[in-house]
Amino acid sequence: MESVRQKIRGYDYGDPALAHSVVSMSELALLKESAQFTDKDASYLLLAGDVLECKVKEIVSMWRSDIIASIPHLARHSRDLQGNPLPGYLSASSLRFEQWILDVCRRPYDQQWLDYQQENALRHTSVRKNRTDSVQSTDHLPLRDIIAFVAVMDRSIRPFLTVQGHSESLVEAMHAAWQKSLQIHIAIWTKVYMSVEGQTQSW
Repeated sequence: MESVRQKIRGYDYGDPALAHSVVSMSELALLKESAQFTDKDASYLLLAGDVLECKVKEIVSMWRSDIIASIPHLARHSRDLQGNPLPGYLSASSLRFEQWILDVCRRPYDQQWLDYQQENALRHTSVRKNRTDSVQSTDHLPLRDIIAFVAVMDRSIRPFLTVQGHSESLVEAMHAAWQKSLQIHIAIWTKVYMSVEGQTQSW
């Protein structure tokens, strides 16, 4: 973990200085139950991590360059206030985005994981956005757009899960585990957004 943190600027997973999540471990357990996320799903995600490991750069490039960049109201959140590109920010945040895919698949969903989900969410609100990379961009990313983009991350990941020739049933199991995990992520992020004072306009 330390080597990953040193390699990726702003990747603070496991940092003891991170705030404790507003979502408790007992609430996480209930979320897993609601999503019907089981130990089998966790094992399917581990397999998905092995499949996706060499594809994360391509996946994030597709999400950011092919999709987000073509939607002005999404693209503006990665640009300066005049609409100009921020290459340094894009480079650093894309590496964190790539690592996020692997964290979805490989990290145990424990207290450290919960705390970092809160940190990730906060970095999209007016509390922390722009601070990690010291840029001047929009002050927050609306929660509605994050929720809506889950549909893209859900649909577009499936073709990448087929690249190692696993059976259709195994690909489907990996994809179902990914879908459940995304729903758990967005539920956690929603509570973090709701907990931030003054974020009534963030939707």
